[in-house]
Amino acid sequence: MKRDLPTLALYAQVKDHISRKIQDGTWPPGHRLPSEHELVAQFGMARMTVNRALRELVEQGRIVRVAGVGSFVAENKPQSTLLQIANIASEIRQRGHDYRCEMIEVERIAASPDVAAWLDLRAGDSVFHSACLHLENETPVQLEERYVNPQVVPDYLEQDFTAMPPSEYLVRNVPFDQIEHVVDAVLPNLEQAQRLAMAPTDPCLLLTRRTWIRNTPVTWVRCLHPASRYSLGSRFKADGNPSFG
Repeated sequence: MKRDLPTLALYAQVKDHISRKIQDGTWPPGHRLPSEHELVAQFGMARMTVNRALRELVEQGRIVRVAGVGSFVAENKPQSTLLQIANIASEIRQRGHDYRCEMIEVERIAASPDVAAWLDLRAGDSVFHSACLHLENETPVQLEERYVNPQVVPDYLEQDFTAMPPSEYLVRNVPFDQIEHVVDAVLPNLEQAQRLAMAPTDPCLLLTRRTWIRNTPVTWVRCLHPASRYSLGSRFKADGNPSFG
């Protein structure tokens, strides 16, 4: 008896169809995709299946969906592999552009309740805090705010981060075995917008990351990117190891 294809194969067919159209240039950036209703009729699939395919394409940055308008092929823009804790300095230089890191502050502070919760400390415990601005050709592309567990990285405040940015120093010198990422679309506050040279009404992508070593939190960092200048993506090697930096 012939069995129906599993749901995974069905929604993958829709994704592959759309991806091929984008890849071969049939549907260029900005092209409007067929509606959900049209795709349901074309593939003979449930709307929920088609919706899942479109949702995953949005998550992968291949398309954008505008409520009440439709789905469109995403515009090309520089993509950061920050989901792999990539070296943003190397990424920028590989594009043939100039990179600069502007340190804003490096200090020891008392952990607020939310920072303490993220780093598994008690409110008021000592924690290291740093903030810096990453620039590409003197254009701000990332505002980084980081909290570091002093129990794991006791010499953090002694480093020269103008020579080696905090993320690069930590990846090179502090082992970790777990990573957590959360990406949100947010609006910057006034100070953040000024540092990123953008309007406070323009959207940003906020990447929040935590790392652990043997179940002990190492760092909690929030990286704010102007959405019009950067996208976030991820690619891993077959052995599961990213190119850290």
